Amino acid sequence: MTALSGENIAFIGLGLMGRPMALNLEKAGAVLTVNTRNPETLNAFEDLGIATAGTPADAVADADIVIICVANTPALENVLLGEDGVIDGMEEGTIVIDMGTTAVDATRRFADAVEDAGGKWIDAPVSGGTHGAESGTLSIMVGADKEDFERAHRVFEVLGARVTHVGDVTAGQIAKAANQMIVGITIGAVAEAFSMADEAGVDLGKLRSALTGGFADSAILQKHGERMIERNFVPGGKVITQRKDLYQALEFSEGELGLELPISRLAMELYDEVIAMGGGDLDHSALIKVYEED
Repeated sequence: MTALSGENIAFIGLGLMGRPMALNLEKAGAVLTVNTRNPETLNAFEDLGIATAGTPADAVADADIVIICVANTPALENVLLGEDGVIDGMEEGTIVIDMGTTAVDATRRFADAVEDAGGKWIDAPVSGGTHGAESGTLSIMVGADKEDFERAHRVFEVLGARVTHVGDVTAGQIAKAANQMIVGITIGAVAEAFSMADEAGVDLGKLRSALTGGFADSAILQKHGERMIERNFVPGGKVITQRKDLYQALEFSEGELGLELPISRLAMELYDEVIAMGGGDLDHSALIKVYEED
């Protein structure tokens, strides 16, 4: 028996992250139904023998657990509350899990809507990029009622190597906002340091090796630093996504908490420069291009 044998799961959103996550659930034995806006992607899943649905409402009709992994808050609102949305098709007691990165205030509103319809809400954003999604080694930050978390835990174990119940609903999204602040800012720090060293004629590969193991070492230095050196900006996480996540963190912190985040704001403005240069769909390590232009 596989980990998810007999578990009816609907998966909505089959982009860079969602597609490998859905495939991992199917490999683990889930009875899977998928939905996405792209007809070609649906056809590809049909070719694999996986059930597809034309609308979110149809996808969730028989599901015990619904997982949504879409690009941004407006897309989630459309999938959840729009015409033929999840709310229209879900049954009493269905668990709805948002695994995207969503604004905190919207998360509260979506959780209320699902609960009013008789369901349960979990916010469970992830970190680890496309590699983590493919290998099932994502870090998953969960905001949920303890009982709901326990019900969904075996699903999370298929998708991630580190699963943390951070707290009640919205705690997962707040944790992800903190994650994206650290990631976005650290990419900027590595890009700036590499640009300085490169201008001074220092070999960046040797610099990266010299910093490994010291206080400056990090997953960002290792993975994104390598991408900067190789100029490999095939997206694991896109510039436009990083910018969106920083904006949501600023909106929550400054608007709701009254806390200013000057470093995060500066980082967001640098990502805006990459977008203005036409690099919005590149990997967020492409932030180094700002310094090359300068």
